[in-house]
Amino acid sequence: VAEIEKRIFGVSGKYTDNCTLTTDDSRRQAQLVERVAYIWFNRFCALRFMDVNRYTRIGVVSPAEGQFQPEILAEAKMGHIDEGMVDESARQRIFALLDGKTPSQDPQAEAYRLLVVAICNYWHGSMPFMFERIADYTELLMPDDLLSGKSILAYTREAMTPDVCEDVEVIGWLYQFYISEKKDEVFEGLKKNKKITPENIPAATQLFTPHWIVRYLVENSLGRLWMLNRSDSRLVEQMDYYIKPPIDDKSGPESDFLRISSPEEIKICDPACGSGHMLTYAFDLLYAIYEEEGYEAAEIPSMILKNNLFGVEIDERAGELAAFALTMKARAKQRRFFRKQVLPNICVLENIQFGEGELKEYMNFIGRDLFTAPLQTTLRQFEEADNFGSLIRPDITDVEETVRVLESRDVSGKLFLKATHDKVLQALRQADYLSPKYHVVIANPPYMGGKGMNGRLKVFLQEYYLNYK
Repeated sequence: VAEIEKRIFGVSGKYTDNCTLTTDDSRRQAQLVERVAYIWFNRFCALRFMDVNRYTRIGVVSPAEGQFQPEILAEAKMGHIDEGMVDESARQRIFALLDGKTPSQDPQAEAYRLLVVAICNYWHGSMPFMFERIADYTELLMPDDLLSGKSILAYTREAMTPDVCEDVEVIGWLYQFYISEKKDEVFEGLKKNKKITPENIPAATQLFTPHWIVRYLVENSLGRLWMLNRSDSRLVEQMDYYIKPPIDDKSGPESDFLRISSPEEIKICDPACGSGHMLTYAFDLLYAIYEEEGYEAAEIPSMILKNNLFGVEIDERAGELAAFALTMKARAKQRRFFRKQVLPNICVLENIQFGEGELKEYMNFIGRDLFTAPLQTTLRQFEEADNFGSLIRPDITDVEETVRVLESRDVSGKLFLKATHDKVLQALRQADYLSPKYHVVIANPPYMGGKGMNGRLKVFLQEYYLNYK
């Protein structure tokens, strides 16, 4: 555990010879357990969803008809492993285990773990947000007992039946259930006057919005904008929750609205996107709009993800699920979508902090003329991104041009400046999502009463949002 801790947190483990943990050690270990548990929860849910919908070439966590073991393991036992998904080194290790050439107490379990790792690494190319390269601690801490009837995979299959996997929103419902215990703990703490700390904000405020509410919000924002621009559109026929704007007897139909010449122009943001329920329904409505405008069906999914939909989130796991949900929406419409290497515009806000004197040295190297007062302020605005989230209003306005200039500077030979350079670019990319540039903003804001807010959040709101309720 100490070695794993060192790799993750960049610090040496402080364990004594008899493995007694200090308070800091226990806290870090708890963070590690929670992070890895989330990672594997997301991956197993994603693999099961893709299995059921046959987006995978072979069942990775699901058995073939009439079998119990995952299809990919059953095939491997018969000598078949997809060369395109599992590299030669892993294939040889798996076959050696299954043939008894490599001693093992449980060769099938070990072989299956290697198969899962290989498949996750394969999907890294199409979905790096969900399937980070597996190495070190995530592989070491993969759940045990994946093949028994009481394993996490057995429970995943039981929950994610084929009928509920017809809609990707099942992922959001599962995630809300997953964090429900932590949410209960946070609210128990509130009764004892414990404030909600930044790391607990997601659990305390994460709420999966029912589908009819999502439809009402999206149809009366995106749908309304389109109907104002295309009064003869047949989109209204599929919007059951759309409320047609009343016509003023004196002034006639509404005339003060944003003019849209093509669907590619429309930019939609959910600034607290959770697992992406608002965005996935917006995808459905946008798809109908593009179709009505005569776009090529095979190109529509990529265009929607590139041009139209943007999500912001402070919960890393929920943000991954939102990106996955949009990818599944696109794949459902376009069989070859995975080959296009198009990633959803989901920004998980990260804390970005600069040490004393760090920016000064970097600015001297890049050139101080570029670092205007608004830019310098913006770089400091994400020090508590996990606390303030999309409430942050960046000072800088010319984000894209600044990023373009900085990306053109070569800092590869400057080891210490390279780290600062990466943090500056990350801060600006986050600022780009939070700059005011959207035609439609749709959100179910996180609910938190003033009594539960930590001191820093309360001060921030009083300073920047004095009239909030």
